[in-house]
Amino acid sequence: MSAPQNNTLKIYNSLSGKKEIFTPITAGYVGMYVCGPTVYSQVHLGNCRTFMSFDMIFRYLKHLGFKVRYVRNITDAGHLENDAEEGEDKIAKKARLEQIEPMEVVQKYTVDFHNILTQFNLLPPSIEPTATGHIIEQIQIIDEIIAKGYAYHVNGSVYFDVQKFNETNDYGKLSGRKLEDMLANTRSLTAQDEKKSPQDFALWKKAEPQHIMRWPSKWGDGFPGWHLECTAMSTKYLGKTFDIHGGGMDLKFPHHECEIAQAEATNGVSPVKYWMHANMLTLNGKKMSKSTDNNILPGEIFSGENNILSKPFTASVLRFFMMQAHYTSILDLSNEALLASEKGHARLMEAFKQLDSVVVGNHTDFDLKSWEDKCYSAMNDDFNTPILIAHLFEGVKEINLLKEGNHQISQADKAHFTALLKAFVLDVLGLKEGVEMATNSQTPALVEMLIKLRKEARDNKDFATSDAIRNQLLALGIQLKDGAEGTTFSLS
Repeated sequence: MSAPQNNTLKIYNSLSGKKEIFTPITAGYVGMYVCGPTVYSQVHLGNCRTFMSFDMIFRYLKHLGFKVRYVRNITDAGHLENDAEEGEDKIAKKARLEQIEPMEVVQKYTVDFHNILTQFNLLPPSIEPTATGHIIEQIQIIDEIIAKGYAYHVNGSVYFDVQKFNETNDYGKLSGRKLEDMLANTRSLTAQDEKKSPQDFALWKKAEPQHIMRWPSKWGDGFPGWHLECTAMSTKYLGKTFDIHGGGMDLKFPHHECEIAQAEATNGVSPVKYWMHANMLTLNGKKMSKSTDNNILPGEIFSGENNILSKPFTASVLRFFMMQAHYTSILDLSNEALLASEKGHARLMEAFKQLDSVVVGNHTDFDLKSWEDKCYSAMNDDFNTPILIAHLFEGVKEINLLKEGNHQISQADKAHFTALLKAFVLDVLGLKEGVEMATNSQTPALVEMLIKLRKEARDNKDFATSDAIRNQLLALGIQLKDGAEGTTFSLS
């Protein structure tokens, strides 16, 4: 279905620090870039939240009728440990530890990334470029920055001159930092350091003999800086200035700040109209961290094979849980929160299915237009999914009234109500229709136990219990099949 024409979308712009009416550079079209993963390990649940948030934004923009070019990159080189200027490449380090080629690491974890995002029902981006596929473009940008006097070459590496740039520009405007304060709070450089200033960052790094991932350049063999990759790929596919740049809150400084500086130094214009940042995910009230063992991977939630949660949870339930918080707020994951989300998800999806069987009447008691306006108002207020979900549950109450015969709805309004629910629940929030089952290694044994109980009920001619077991298993996505050799099951 198409959205109403009188929608005014407002977006919180991290650059201005306020909500602004969204006016795309080209009417009817949106260019959106989101920083993708560095593929050296299994995708982190916090990163999944960021990608899920921008998937929701992508979905809603499409629902509003915009033609969206969504670019999300894969970083497969140049991202050093601890997001630092020195040290080992994250992918090269993993390759050394696993004794495989770096591109094997990239392939392994890119496949894992895509598999997890598919389970979360994320739409693929329009373009998914890789850093290693754009080395030439990055070298060209470095040439331009050097030619304009904002970078310098030393000992095979090229660094961006932040103080020079700040003479005519505002380095730190996205994060709200002042260069003078940054310099005052930075320890003095050692004599061996190549950079003119501690705040300067690498555009190109010389590859030491032991560095596996390297490319030839006029400055010698090396590899691109992490910040430069996103500038090269975003401007190549979206232009010198584009509508939306997104990522996690942790990327605001230095990564996104450096992207702005590089783009402005190269093109002389601000690269992005609306900067958007998704907030972090915590676990049981604390920062997620492998070192403190306060960490859980998506696959461990789906399988139940972890020591944090009481049971497995489906990807759709986890997505519903994420959508219950605004993308800019910190969200805490816990067993209690997921159990509550599972119940809410089940209520919403069950009501959604029941609407089909509602008997139509001669008139409509429900103020459908007012409800529709409230749903759109929530999403147009900086993609406020928790408020949208609250309104969806108002719709659930109405469906229950219709089912009980306490309210009536006309044929035309029933069709419109159904279309609206489908649009918001499935197309915008990205929840999955039908039942998705969370399984773990114990599931087959549990099903076999229920099959045995059902057989005992049938032998005792307790067909009500027998039918109840079959129907409840079917509702969980488990289909029983009775045959001459006994009863078998399959996951639907």
